Amino acid sequence: MLGVNGTLFQPATLQLTGIPGMQIGHAWVALVFCILYLISIIGNLSILTLVVQEPALHQPMYCFLSMLSLNDLGVSLSTLPTVLATFCFNHRHVGFDACLVQMFFIHTFSFMESGILLAMSFDRFVAICDPLRYATVLTNSRILAMGLGILTKSFITLFPFPFLVKRLPFCKGKVMHHSYCLHPDLMRVACGDTHVNNIYGLFVVIFTYGVDSAFILLSYALILRAVLAIASQEQRLKAFNTCMSHICAVLAFYVPIITVSMIHRFWKSAPPVVHVMMSNVYLFVPPMLNPIIYSVKTKEIRRGILKVLYKSQS
Repeated sequence: MLGVNGTLFQPATLQLTGIPGMQIGHAWVALVFCILYLISIIGNLSILTLVVQEPALHQPMYCFLSMLSLNDLGVSLSTLPTVLATFCFNHRHVGFDACLVQMFFIHTFSFMESGILLAMSFDRFVAICDPLRYATVLTNSRILAMGLGILTKSFITLFPFPFLVKRLPFCKGKVMHHSYCLHPDLMRVACGDTHVNNIYGLFVVIFTYGVDSAFILLSYALILRAVLAIASQEQRLKAFNTCMSHICAVLAFYVPIITVSMIHRFWKSAPPVVHVMMSNVYLFVPPMLNPIIYSVKTKEIRRGILKVLYKSQS
């Protein structure tokens, strides 16, 4: 569609949507989202503070956990403005350029989480398969390089997205299907030739989620082989236990992604509320669950929390 001056039409604002069929209960939905945000933000800030303050946690495993918590804060804060505006203040409009910025940050933090989970699987692989070289392989400089590499890779691969969307005309309306901006959602209301966007989007998904998940599976196959070679059952259980927190975090991240993909691929006639709810699970559950998982399953984190609570009571 062409504008008045002959340029491609792009709306000044886009309209966000809450959860279909739950207009009456928006107050309760807003309360649920506020609780999820509070748990996520307080939990991840607590993990970060604990790792920084406790010398016993200045180890590679907890450095990667700090990266994960920092990234989860980024995921939560990137969706927070529009979600709270939609559900708490019934303000459903977002500027087009602001929507592109939000889309970029949401996808960037999501892809970074996949890379951080891969780095954490490498940490577990070295700790179990080559424990004598653990301290020399995972030095502070290498951990920093891995973190910067994950950030750079995610930023570079996602950087073209806003410009690829910006070039398209929008003639199928301006109503989004979520309370935040995602690339597939923008493609539903865009017209013109979207093949480049779709092909590049598929390439990015395979290059990130596909490659990362394949290497995570490979690392755990090698870990499993190494653990099964241990003669003592007690030592085997102890080795497996050091991986449980990371396995739970991987499942919390990848299961919703796989479920969303399966629904889009094999259940296209699903009610809109199903797609919206699964997308919300994909974005809101991992940042909330990760601090809980590591607080419950990691003895050192529990000990640090109890130590802080004891100091505050004293």
